[in-house]
Amino acid sequence: MNRPLRTGLFSLCAIAAVTLSSACVGSPSGGSAAGPTEAKNLKVGWSTIYLTPSWMQQTEKLLKARVDELKGNGVVASYETFNANGDTAQQASQIESMVRQKYNVILVDAGSSTALDSALEDAVDAGVTVVNFDSLVSSDKVIRVGTDQKKWGEITAEFIVKSLNGKGDVIAFNGPAGVAVSEDRWQGAKAVFDKNPGINVVSILNSEYNIAPAAQAFASAYAAHPNIDAVFSQGGAQSAAALKIITEQNGRLVPISGENYNGFLKLWAANLPRGFTSLSTAQPNYMSVVSLDAAIAKIKGEKVAKDIDIPLPTITNENLNQYVDEAGPDDQYPFPAVSEVEINRILGLG
Repeated sequence: MNRPLRTGLFSLCAIAAVTLSSACVGSPSGGSAAGPTEAKNLKVGWSTIYLTPSWMQQTEKLLKARVDELKGNGVVASYETFNANGDTAQQASQIESMVRQKYNVILVDAGSSTALDSALEDAVDAGVTVVNFDSLVSSDKVIRVGTDQKKWGEITAEFIVKSLNGKGDVIAFNGPAGVAVSEDRWQGAKAVFDKNPGINVVSILNSEYNIAPAAQAFASAYAAHPNIDAVFSQGGAQSAAALKIITEQNGRLVPISGENYNGFLKLWAANLPRGFTSLSTAQPNYMSVVSLDAAIAKIKGEKVAKDIDIPLPTITNENLNQYVDEAGPDDQYPFPAVSEVEINRILGLG
């Protein structure tokens, strides 16, 4: 069977089928024999560094939908989201609290690649199944589900270099300082720019992955550098803010890298006839659901890889129409169909 799955619209039971090699997580008789802890009446918590970005909110909706299904099947007894509001110390404290409260599963979107290692390793030692997704930690004691963030930075920076024939002034627009995803993407991009001395990074910005603070940050930098040749942007809200400000000020359209934030995709499509170009990628929201199912699979005694790689897509002028949702709200992250065969391959079960 090769039925397509879609973020926000896909069959969550179908993802469970490929993750646990059974009809659905809610079928206790399916898959391998249960391990020391039965996959039943589980207490599940998600620790996230923040919920403000729309990507996080969309991810939470997908995760809650999966949890609701598992509650109906008796696999999950309770679920709670723990929002650290950007404070890594608070996130570590919340994880420690979950351990004390006897959570069976802790899912983590980390605010730091290293600061949470001790708390997470203590959780594992206490018998908690810990799965870290999106923004990854350095500890190899937890299951990690994510994309190659350095590669993200590399491929989008290479697009900028190629578009400028190796020479030009660039504004670099990163995510929040200190957040592992942002730091890794910039590390990958900086390595590319460092190999191309003709590229002059005139300003390095940091902003939340949200359009209001991104617009404020870019407006100041653009006022100081109105003759830039490109914008390296590692987030869709940042890209949308940059393109919006440039067009509102009747500035010269320059290449802007980006992400599958629908507001940016729509602006890209609208300005494509005027010669605007981009290369973007995406952080698939469905990795949160894969993470939960991976945790349940491990509890059931299934063999689960320590590191699960979600491949990065490439969005270009040629395939933009497969991603942009002209009728949808700006504040979403459209993603094309993902087959069960592909998810099976990602998890190493095919």
